[in-house]
Amino acid sequence: MWQALRDELKPQGVEVVTVALDTGGAEAAGPWIDAAAPEHPSLIDAEHRLDSLLGIVNVPSGVWVDEDGVIVRPPEVAHPGTSVLRDMLAKHGMPTEGPQVLRDQLAEAAKIKVKPERYGEALRDWAANGAASRYVLSPEAVVERSRPRPLEYSQAAAHFELGAHLHQAGELDAAREHFRAAHRLDPENWTYKRQAWFFEDPFQGPSEHYESDWVSEVRARGPETYYPLPDL
Repeated sequence: MWQALRDELKPQGVEVVTVALDTGGAEAAGPWIDAAAPEHPSLIDAEHRLDSLLGIVNVPSGVWVDEDGVIVRPPEVAHPGTSVLRDMLAKHGMPTEGPQVLRDQLAEAAKIKVKPERYGEALRDWAANGAASRYVLSPEAVVERSRPRPLEYSQAAAHFELGAHLHQAGELDAAREHFRAAHRLDPENWTYKRQAWFFEDPFQGPSEHYESDWVSEVRARGPETYYPLPDL
């Protein structure tokens, strides 16, 4: 999907760069990138640096950067013009077989509200009109819409980095302790939670090591809060 959008926007001077957030690095994210066979730059952020630097807390998120390297839209939910899950469920329906946790995930994910067409239209407008696009924000508006940076979020980033390092070193119990601290200090950061849950279960299901999991967290918060619609 991003490749198709990139092919459409590239002649107008807009470059698409995708970044996978995965502490497993190329071993974990590489096969997905290879399967997509993108022609645009496809990077891997194994340290979740985009979380701490830009305030990204969920995926997919998009950031608009102009030709001068200035952010003109801060991180926001970014579907490239369609929703893979919505299209899949519309075509095949809800599965009746497979792990229960996966079926529960799909059932909750189907309730998540997204408007991918709106984001695609905004990108096309930016490509056509550049700085004159009505979707380009002033520096003041970018700062206002950007995620706050209290001390707790910085501490969460440090704990997550320590957890990732310890996990790679095989110190699993110590890693979990730091992941739990990151979750506690930055409870809105889904990327921190999903990464830790994934280490215990590829479906991010319940485990003895964490108080919540993807399905229970989405149910508790409400699917409508999972992807706050971008203000476009």
